[in-house]
Amino acid sequence: MADRSDADAPEEHAPRDLVPADDELTPARSFEPSPSPSPSREPVLDVESTLSIAVDLPPTPPREIPEDEAAVAIDEVPVDPGFVASPAEPTTMSVAIVASRLATTPEPPEGAAAPADDVPPLLASDAFAGSRRDRLRGEQSGQPEPAAMLTADRLLEVNRKTRPGPEGPWQRFVYNVTFRTVNLGDSAKVRARKELDHRIQKHLEGGARFVPVLTRKGGVGKTTVTTLLGMALASAREDRIIAIDANPDRGTLSERVPRQTRSTVRDVVHKAASIGGFTDFSALVSRDETRLDILASDTDPMLSEAFDENDYNVVADLSARFYSIVLTDCGTGIVHSVMRATLQRADSLVIVSGGSVDEARLASETLTWLEANGYGELVRNAVVALNTATHATNLVKLEEIEAHFRSRVREIVRVPYDPQLAAGSVVSWKDLKPLTRLSARTLAALVVEGLPAERD
Repeated sequence: MADRSDADAPEEHAPRDLVPADDELTPARSFEPSPSPSPSREPVLDVESTLSIAVDLPPTPPREIPEDEAAVAIDEVPVDPGFVASPAEPTTMSVAIVASRLATTPEPPEGAAAPADDVPPLLASDAFAGSRRDRLRGEQSGQPEPAAMLTADRLLEVNRKTRPGPEGPWQRFVYNVTFRTVNLGDSAKVRARKELDHRIQKHLEGGARFVPVLTRKGGVGKTTVTTLLGMALASAREDRIIAIDANPDRGTLSERVPRQTRSTVRDVVHKAASIGGFTDFSALVSRDETRLDILASDTDPMLSEAFDENDYNVVADLSARFYSIVLTDCGTGIVHSVMRATLQRADSLVIVSGGSVDEARLASETLTWLEANGYGELVRNAVVALNTATHATNLVKLEEIEAHFRSRVREIVRVPYDPQLAAGSVVSWKDLKPLTRLSARTLAALVVEGLPAERD
């Protein structure tokens, strides 16, 4: 029985190679629990072993980024490890994501309150800026439309009833014979006229533009050029045009249009304090068939006080309140006080030259004087009107004169001979020769192109 119990008892010993011999065991190494060692006695461990575990893990497959995350993924940026101060102090980086105004907001579930819209509403200027083309394509606006959006281009359907007919004898004949079904378009001459009108009708913002017409020599057609330029501008533009006769002595600009009043620049200076609107000012000027207003100069030869710089400033300030373009017919010479005030306000210049040798030389000397007195920018932007109606024009080479001025100014325009202009009397715009009207309109287009479109 004793033998069987000994056999059934479980073995309580470890493997042989891990159990020390009996003679190697000491009471200090007993496995029985013992009290903590005293401060004077330190335990000694002689076991020096290292346990190493090697685990082979399969490689981690790369993570596939979903499409919704790829759309807003942030570019990978290398990070400098030295930038982190300490592993115990985590750092964060904030990324601001701004949603587009056009992003769609998901609809709230049934029974839930709609979320507040944090996006500010679009301004009226943002909602309709560039929206005319969208309306023509049939796109509907999400904002209330102003009345200005109801344009003829949008509401009228282009068909043979609403489509404008062509201009030109042959084009008009074909258009009428085919019962308005064949539209060949405008003729080349009509297209050139409309293009010139478009150049003259340049939109100007920010106050009046001043254009002096000057020369150092009298008798070269300075007043005539001023009249033609003013009529060409007034006949094509919708705003107001005025020509001021700023001759300190005796000017003849008012004699080029039907005289409707006896008032002069002197009356404007005296009544300046009582002029409150355009109606008061228009009573002091004369208007011709093209809607050109002309303010006459003093005509009294016994007047001891001449028109000076202060008087011109008063007239110019009043004219700038009611007109978009102010032409100034300067007097003979360029050293009087009115010329200084005129050049200080000038946005562009028109230099008049005759067709003779001395007239061309004096016009060139005018440009030299302007450059020497600080008006070089005006000279480079100036337009020379070459009046070919003066004497001895047929004896000189006009091409050489034009080549000389082309090296100094922006453009040159020839003004042809016209019997109506040579008479020195009232000028009727519709009775001028077509070539004369074309030269005047070309001069007007070049002058307007040199004017600043906007001004503070």
